[in-house]
Amino acid sequence: MHITYHIGKHDGGWGYKLDDVWSESFPTHDAALAAAKRAARRQQIEGRDAEILYQTEDGTWHQEHVRAGDRPEADVLDG
Repeated sequence: MHITYHIGKHDGGWGYKLDDVWSESFPTHDAALAAAKRAARRQQIEGRDAEILYQTEDGTWHQEHVRAGDRPEADVLDG
């Protein structure tokens, strides 16, 4: 699996998004880019199985079990 974070203007500042879900807003482009790169690096970290909790665009919360070796490749697209 491959995922891409996209940088763009968001909520009066800058943010990054994955599919249609935006991050928090950052005051500068550079801050949003740095945060997106950190998020992409975290996607690559293997370790141990984990339970993850996330909210989809419609406001629904989901919980999933992820295995340690089941990590997507991630990158950041700026522009």
